[in-house]
Amino acid sequence: MIAVIDYGMGNLGSVNNALKRLGQESSSSSDPELILAADRVILPGVGAFEDAMKNLRERGLDQCIKEVVARQTPLLGICLGLQLLFDESHEHGLHQGLGIIPGQVRRFDIDLKVPHMGWSDIEINPASRLFKGIDNGSYFYFVHSFYVQPEDPAVAAATCDYGLRFTCAIEKGNLFATQFHPEKSGDKGIEILKNFLSLHA
Repeated sequence: MIAVIDYGMGNLGSVNNALKRLGQESSSSSDPELILAADRVILPGVGAFEDAMKNLRERGLDQCIKEVVARQTPLLGICLGLQLLFDESHEHGLHQGLGIIPGQVRRFDIDLKVPHMGWSDIEINPASRLFKGIDNGSYFYFVHSFYVQPEDPAVAAATCDYGLRFTCAIEKGNLFATQFHPEKSGDKGIEILKNFLSLHA
């Protein structure tokens, strides 16, 4: 069973619909016990970093997510769900994240339009399991004003260029996350979800 974490800020419908296309049963939940019992966990997210962390803490889901990672249960963060995994974000002040991946979340300081919205091609780390079978230079759908800056560049599963080159996907052990929305990225996005579902815990 796949648990999609519901903390009041996720695009749950589109994620569950994409999983349904793959014939995969999923359940949106804010219950830590159900989430910890799942075979795989997805952390979606749309909105402000500070509000998201507040909602996670109020529901006890911050510790639940850390326990999921500690148990080596495959976890996939999407969009804001990627950013929340980091130490801190500079969105509207400085706010503490989950601290699972060392690094920062920073706003684009570029000459291009922000937010970065629409389809962009990515450069894939050939060792990535999440992008197995997906061509380098494939396009995915982005909507974001902030990007992650990991301390360890080795966690980058893919990068994207939008005024600067930034990490758009991370991979570390059982932990995976994308800045783009695989559930809104057509067939290539579905392939990423399929790869996530096929990973061994």
